[in-house]
Amino acid sequence: MKELFNLSRELNFSMDEKFMNFSMDEQSDIYSAWSNKENMFFATLYIIVFIISVPCNLLALWVFFHSKSSYSSKVFLLNLAIADMCYVLVLPMRVIYHISNSDWLLGEVSCRLVGFLFFINLYCSMYLITCIGLDRLLAIILPLKYQHLRRSKNGKAVCIVLWALVTCSMLPVLFSPQTVILMSSGRNMTICKQLYLEKVSFKAFVSTAVAVAVPLVSLTVSYILIFLKLRVMTFHHQTAAKSKAVRMILLTVVTFIVAFVPYHVHRLLYIERHRHSKLSDSEIRYLAIGNRLTSALTCLSGIMDPIMYFFLASNYKKILLQLCGRATNKDRQQSTS
Repeated sequence: MKELFNLSRELNFSMDEKFMNFSMDEQSDIYSAWSNKENMFFATLYIIVFIISVPCNLLALWVFFHSKSSYSSKVFLLNLAIADMCYVLVLPMRVIYHISNSDWLLGEVSCRLVGFLFFINLYCSMYLITCIGLDRLLAIILPLKYQHLRRSKNGKAVCIVLWALVTCSMLPVLFSPQTVILMSSGRNMTICKQLYLEKVSFKAFVSTAVAVAVPLVSLTVSYILIFLKLRVMTFHHQTAAKSKAVRMILLTVVTFIVAFVPYHVHRLLYIERHRHSKLSDSEIRYLAIGNRLTSALTCLSGIMDPIMYFFLASNYKKILLQLCGRATNKDRQQSTS
């Protein structure tokens, strides 16, 4: 978590230093270069994610909050839904930014809030998904007498520590200036530094690499151990355990590949290119576009996580099917019993 704090500090206290690497004309060009089509694309993406994600995650919050499960997996899923809601509820601010032609009209406080919740969602989601993977590993490899380690109270303790560490690490976002006023196309425009700007330093490179490497390595090791354990299970035990484990692995891997890995890989590339190369105008623009796109992809976790709930949490699946009018008679009987 020390690396997360370093990452937050690099993204905030030193952002002006990076911004000053460009002349005022270059700064204006970067922010006035976005076409209406690009702004409309991102605004539309955020609107779609918001419309789908909010009801799905609200349902998840209701289901997991009322779940009577004694295992930590439901606690991790509940907190994952909370992390998603923290971010998707501020997506309308990003929509306003894009339909305002990349001009931040919502003030200093909202800019800080958008950045803070972005990183809270990003890193809480990554590490909660890692916890879900580790929980599945414990469920498969530990003897029955040690399954008390997976009790919900232990999961709650892990989540409290995780939220506290990530929140404290990202507090600099809330307590440092985040808006800059630039002259572009003959008009003043306000830039929220928490939207699509990155610090280009070696420390930022290392912090980003460590922040993404820890969950990736943890999940990779967990999944390898799970597969090895499944291979030596008897057929009777293997069928149910393997089915659930494979679903979890596929869903978490897809979520990481789509929502989290592109942002971190591009950020590493962005930092490396800016640190060691004299970039042309086109390269600066392509890196900036990539930064916007990969940053936007992170919000897709708000849609992909409910898909994971559907396949991993039977209560969520049952209630969602009932709401859609697709529940079976067996599901209806179970829900009324």
